[in-house]
Amino acid sequence: MLKVLRKPVISGLALALLLPVGITSVSASNIESYAKKPTISAFEAPQLDQRYKDSFTIGAAVEPSQLQGKDAEMLKRHFNSIVAENVMKPASLQPVEGQFNWGPADQIIKFAKENGMDVRGHNLVWHQQVPNWFFINKQGEWMPSETDPVKREANKELLLQRLRDHIKAVVSRYRDDVKSWDVVNEVISDGGGLRTDSNWYKVTGEDYIKVAFETAREYAAPDAKLYINDYNTEVEPKRSSLYELVKRLKEEGVPIDGVGHQSHIQIGWPSEADIEKTINMFADLGLDNQITELDVSMYGWPVRAYPTYAAIPEQNFLDQADRYDRLFKLYEKLGDKISNVTFWGVTDNHTWLNDRADVYYDQDGNVVTDKNAPYATVVKKSGKDAPFVFDPDYNVKPAYWAIIDHK
Repeated sequence: MLKVLRKPVISGLALALLLPVGITSVSASNIESYAKKPTISAFEAPQLDQRYKDSFTIGAAVEPSQLQGKDAEMLKRHFNSIVAENVMKPASLQPVEGQFNWGPADQIIKFAKENGMDVRGHNLVWHQQVPNWFFINKQGEWMPSETDPVKREANKELLLQRLRDHIKAVVSRYRDDVKSWDVVNEVISDGGGLRTDSNWYKVTGEDYIKVAFETAREYAAPDAKLYINDYNTEVEPKRSSLYELVKRLKEEGVPIDGVGHQSHIQIGWPSEADIEKTINMFADLGLDNQITELDVSMYGWPVRAYPTYAAIPEQNFLDQADRYDRLFKLYEKLGDKISNVTFWGVTDNHTWLNDRADVYYDQDGNVVTDKNAPYATVVKKSGKDAPFVFDPDYNVKPAYWAIIDHK
């Protein structure tokens, strides 16, 4: 069993020498206090959702396989909100036109109802994990490539109708169960502006965004909230592009209730000041904010990871704890503008970040730790990230102590 705190408490001087640039003496004191905390079972630790019950709900993303055993017990103890990591995306729910695969999503809904949890619906429209049949017309032609104006208009109407039909089916089925819907996901490009390489955009322009929200509003429960969800909303140019889009759509009467900030972030990026600015910007439009896919990677970008979980230095866990401490202090400060904080996983034993946790080896099989070493001279393999507040063995991490009892 991994023990995160594998070494004696670090002395003040040694700690100061190890601190990343930007960490203050106050943070140094916090880190030292986290190092003194015990590594205990998460099943015995105070409930995370109860710590924040007066501010926002605490959620986790799951696959159906996690609705049993230890993961299920973790969900019951620490979370009062749940979201499907994958099984409510269009490719999972309707892989073939008119043929719905409700079973896996139904499992998540059933678990949430049995355990008094809110459900976030993720997602109704995305440029990824969407089956190709949406974009093939009745003549078998690939609609995004069409150049004839008459055919393009017919294709647009067909695609928008398919979108309406999909959203109607999904939202109607879960009308009484889903409290928040990620209606459209990642419509802003990394360079700012709308994601014009999306097949949805290529066929319909931005009309698919409007139709998605209007249809969701028609069939969702009256008190269900509708969100536009994206990543890197804390930084430019995505922040301003998303803000201008949402502001304009709201002025046009499109029923957007809030913004989902995915928050796939790192120990050192983005700044809390940028996060606060983002939340306040959208709150000033009268919109709710939700943190929808939170994880705090151990690494920067591009990723150079450690080969195993046990190889991650203790200091990284302490720095991560300090980051979580600052994050949740900010979230709590903005609690009247944030209704939910959802982690994109439960414990460090399951995270999508491992897929990009690249480890580089030299020709002798040694891990290359020099981040400036040219990639061409090494072999790349998968390593481990550790983004959550619970470790793979269902123990609490320093990050848990940072957010359960911060002052």
